Amino acid sequence: MDRFDELYPRFDEGGKEMIRSAYAIAAEVLKEHKRSNGNPFIEHPDAVARIAYEEIGLSAECIAAVYLHEATRFFPETDIMSAGFGKDVYTIVDGLNKISTIKPKDTKLEAENYKKLIVSYSKDPRVTVLKIADRLEVMRSLDMFPKLSRERKVLETMMLYIPLAHQLGLYNIKGEMEEIYFRHAEPEQYRAITNKLKSTERDRQKLMTQFIEPLKQKLSDEGIQYKLKVRTKTALSIYKKMQKQKVPFEGVFDVFAIRFIIDCEEDRAVEHALCWKVFSYVTEEYESDTKRLRDWISNPKPNGYESLHITVKNKEGSFLEVQIRTKRMDDMAESGLASHWSYKGIRHEATLDKWLTAVRKALENPLGSEGDPMAAYYEDELMEMPTKEIFVFTPSGELRKLPAGATVLDFAFDIHTNLGIRCTGGKVNGKAVRINEKLKTGDVVEIMSGKNQKPSQDWLNIVVSNKARNKIRQKLSEAEFKKAADGKELLGRRLKNWKMELDDETMATMMKKLPYKTINAFYAAIGEGELDVADIKNMINEIRNVEAGPASVETERKTGSGIQEKSGNNDDILVIDAKNVKGIDYRMAKCCNPVFGDDVFGFVTRTEGIKIHRMSCPNASRLIDMYPYRIQKVKWSDNPSTGNFQTGLRVTAALEPSVINEIMDIVNSFRASIRMFNVTENDRQSTYEITMKIAVPSNLELDKVTSQIRNLRNVIKISRM
Repeated sequence: MDRFDELYPRFDEGGKEMIRSAYAIAAEVLKEHKRSNGNPFIEHPDAVARIAYEEIGLSAECIAAVYLHEATRFFPETDIMSAGFGKDVYTIVDGLNKISTIKPKDTKLEAENYKKLIVSYSKDPRVTVLKIADRLEVMRSLDMFPKLSRERKVLETMMLYIPLAHQLGLYNIKGEMEEIYFRHAEPEQYRAITNKLKSTERDRQKLMTQFIEPLKQKLSDEGIQYKLKVRTKTALSIYKKMQKQKVPFEGVFDVFAIRFIIDCEEDRAVEHALCWKVFSYVTEEYESDTKRLRDWISNPKPNGYESLHITVKNKEGSFLEVQIRTKRMDDMAESGLASHWSYKGIRHEATLDKWLTAVRKALENPLGSEGDPMAAYYEDELMEMPTKEIFVFTPSGELRKLPAGATVLDFAFDIHTNLGIRCTGGKVNGKAVRINEKLKTGDVVEIMSGKNQKPSQDWLNIVVSNKARNKIRQKLSEAEFKKAADGKELLGRRLKNWKMELDDETMATMMKKLPYKTINAFYAAIGEGELDVADIKNMINEIRNVEAGPASVETERKTGSGIQEKSGNNDDILVIDAKNVKGIDYRMAKCCNPVFGDDVFGFVTRTEGIKIHRMSCPNASRLIDMYPYRIQKVKWSDNPSTGNFQTGLRVTAALEPSVINEIMDIVNSFRASIRMFNVTENDRQSTYEITMKIAVPSNLELDKVTSQIRNLRNVIKISRM
């Protein structure tokens, strides 16, 4: 028995031999080809083939096509025709190869256009399914790619492959890709929710035990054999509900579902009768919400999913989702179409054909339209696109990230400052546009420039990115200084001819009457010809002829008040469910600096009492996994004391000197005080990297501070340390 017998036991010998031949061709032509992490590239088609076989249940022809596609994609001259793989295999390979040539500038990252291209490139729906399997493997290996490539793949997955997987009913694959996206896009939120799920796992098990207790005897008397399983929502699904309903983690009622898996013979009539019998016992014992009933037993989904779903309320008033299915149905839901071949060696090709027909219809209709066969079966909403930033591409396909509302001029400055200052317009998706044209995600942008082009003050009203704004101001200042030097030299020469002097007092009086904010702007107006030197001579004479007291300029200096150190108070925290630990000391963990009101847990140390960590602490997952017996539930007291808690903030801001004072002013305007403030300049990114420690009485006050800082025009990003 070779590795292919072990990897693909469901296929007959002809199917295995086909895969062996395809693998041999790929292994030979790709033997020198490496992945981003330096490993042999053949690992990629190996992993995609396993996904297609185990998680989707595709045929041997599809597995062979995966290997041949990778071989011919990189080395088109590879001869695969002489091997006689069959028409189906060559059709799939041709479709996959054509899809691999699609660039973002062809698709504009729009899912509908992308699907139309797939349909036009191949009439075989298995091509699409294999492409989704390929992207799942890429997402699982995301950490190996360089940052720019990683960002691009995450974006494409979110906008193209997740909607496709959703529409085709590949919910497990869709869910996993969303989770990987969430882990990379919102790492702190992802950690907080996953750690919360780990820390509450015992509570869910306890709730399941309490739920089944009153049902045990009834089910036993009926001779129903079953097992219970807790199915927990994904971190992203929980996060989306928290955002949508504006509730904390504890406010999401359907964090988990209790699943009945009935062990019975594989006869649909018997299976259906047992599922409905269990359903009747559950709804007799617990109050049910009939609006939440989902009957996918009488009417299975096109992808073969069968189950009964109902939401009930227990005696304590907690809402629970209950799922009822048989072992066959559960295997189908967990393993996909692969399970159809795992029973008694029977090949249920008709089921696969039915599903692939649904795939074909889905590809030919817009997502969720009347013609979409999966429209009635969508359980979860699709992810929302990012609103604070857009992703656009250079003509060569290089990904660029810009703030939402960015224009062609922003894009030009993002490429290079010199290109920005000479920008005269651009081409967006091949169409000529002006510099103030707003861009959207997926646009391909080409910049047009002119040697004589110069920035103007109006440009500041066109751009939204900090980099573009700073560079425009810098160039305008340089131009103003040059004009100011010319104007100063011209005025000095004329004053000398008139045998007049312009002293500081006269200048100050004159500036009050003129519309210029600075002396530099005054001289620049002379240099540009906007202000006539003859008019200045007249003004000087008028001022000297008017009797007036000396003008005085009063300058007020704002000084900061002193900082008083305050420490936390033992009354700020209450250890619950631990009767014998009242006397144990506790302290805030320095790795995450919890603040009153944060979602926290306690970790019992050997020598330092209980250390309090935030649920989103980078160390939380490790502590919960390795030392569950030392994890202590903690709860803040109802009312905070007068004590303060120190926490760290990291701010990325544009190179605008005023932003530092603005941040300090915001902190001092709330019940907060600065304990440490450090600023470094990042010349490459044209940003300030600011780290600071502040003392606050609660996370409510901290949220006010961070919210105000985040809203500053020149602040790019703020996060807790």
